[in-house]
Amino acid sequence: MSKTYLEFSDEVGSEHKFYEVIVEDSVLTLRFGRIGTPGQSSSKGFATPEQAGAEAAKKIREKQRKGYQEAVQGVRQKRTVIRREITETAPTTKSAAPVLWKFKTSSAAFGIFADQNNVWVGNDAGEIYALSPDGEVQRSFKLPDGVKCLVSDQHRTFAGCDDGNVYDLSGKLPFVAYEVESQHSILWMDLQGGMLGVADSQGSIHAFDAESEQQWAQVGQHAHMAWMVRVDQAGVYYGHSGGVGQLDRESGFPLWHHKTSGSVLFGWQEGSDLYAGTSSNQIQRFTKSGQAVQNYRCDAAVFSCATSPDGEFVFAGDSSSAVYCFNKAGERLWKLGTKYGAALSMQYSGERLYIVTSNGSLAALDVSPQATENARQGVQVTARDVKMAATVQTQTPVGTLTTTSQVAGQVVLKVVQEGGKLRVKPDPARNTQAFQDWNVQFPRTLRQMGASYVVDQLEDAGGFYRVVGEIRRLEE
Repeated sequence: MSKTYLEFSDEVGSEHKFYEVIVEDSVLTLRFGRIGTPGQSSSKGFATPEQAGAEAAKKIREKQRKGYQEAVQGVRQKRTVIRREITETAPTTKSAAPVLWKFKTSSAAFGIFADQNNVWVGNDAGEIYALSPDGEVQRSFKLPDGVKCLVSDQHRTFAGCDDGNVYDLSGKLPFVAYEVESQHSILWMDLQGGMLGVADSQGSIHAFDAESEQQWAQVGQHAHMAWMVRVDQAGVYYGHSGGVGQLDRESGFPLWHHKTSGSVLFGWQEGSDLYAGTSSNQIQRFTKSGQAVQNYRCDAAVFSCATSPDGEFVFAGDSSSAVYCFNKAGERLWKLGTKYGAALSMQYSGERLYIVTSNGSLAALDVSPQATENARQGVQVTARDVKMAATVQTQTPVGTLTTTSQVAGQVVLKVVQEGGKLRVKPDPARNTQAFQDWNVQFPRTLRQMGASYVVDQLEDAGGFYRVVGEIRRLEE
């Protein structure tokens, strides 16, 4: 048996990957991934040991041309995981927010996403739960490390994990969809029009296209802890310890930057405005062209913020376990206690404010005008305590795909090589349905040359296809 172990680090030391090539008799095994993790592996048999050795030598040369060098396994360590230092102050209000239901997880929760169909929560233990807006647990996942952020575009749902990977939660089993080329922790993500924006603990912003390939990275300079990234058709917006700004969507070139009164701890966008929750006890609103417009003053550091449509109402969660509501002009309408810890993240959807807290709770607040007025008058609401049903099974990331030999009524995909890169496309020879010759958004870690895959359907995403349903490998 022969074994060659290679490692790669970029010039700024933010990318650390390994590549191991093992030849045993006539079987070639490749193992690859981020240093400090088990990585992924694939094996292929050849007719003779000589053919396996020749293919191994080819793989090694390819990696060495890309900058990989032979190394001793175990010298470099895995990425540093950032845990936000949470300094909570004593509650300053006795009036309780109108919580309709709450769901308790096992550790502090940062990840949240809510729309009219689902409410997602992810915590520092790597637990992810999807609930209905009425508080019924529908799905459960367990990732290898803590979850900082969740994002969805109504087609796909992604989770940013402390192991440096972005996992796709759209199918039955989670799998790695993106690998962020940074040694620093993922703090926040946003998704729009096939572009994924990622912010990390170095203060850097990364942009990925629908092919899961990184387009550019803007390294944080004299800043750190980028807890805010928002994406729209005009650009990518960020917030970190040095303030807020906009980057060009295509190139990552800085377009404008504005200092904030404190470090940015959370960010929101609504229409033509950006909202930055800061450590200086306020939310600062900017136009997307960089003009400071309005401040919303709280009584403690702002851990999270959100707005209703058109910014009619602005919400905040502070370090004293209070939530606030302001009108657009900055007038404070109310301040109420959560009872479940500081709201580390929040989302507004359908007159409800969903928060995830420092004690690991996901809570649904009724923020309709009547409900909040009743709360201000001292009318108490008993929150329903949600439990996970025994029928909900927790799913872990898939290591290998399930196989199938059935293609009837399904869509067959094939892997092709274009410009030295592996692409996935609909296979015209095996599909009865006509498709454009577009690329399919497909996890790079699952692509293998010569392989074919079966999916339930493809969805037109405007110049590329998205997979609908489970991905299975076609057994020839």
